[in-house]
Amino acid sequence: MTPDDARARNRYYAMSAVNILATAGAVFGLVIAGRSNSWAGSVMGGAIILSSLYMMYVVPRAMARRWKTPAPPEA
Repeated sequence: MTPDDARARNRYYAMSAVNILATAGAVFGLVIAGRSNSWAGSVMGGAIILSSLYMMYVVPRAMARRWKTPAPPEA
């Protein structure tokens, strides 16, 4: 395996880990919202769900964009 292949594999694993963590956060938010006895707990669970969905959408794309752009030349 070449160094470029290893770097691509590690980046793929990092992006997959972000998606797994975001999914776990959304499930955690569902549990909080579902077990809550007050509206404040439901709102907190909903906020966690929304932030997890945002993380699932934005972070992997930002990582891919950052890795796609070439590094600036060193002086």
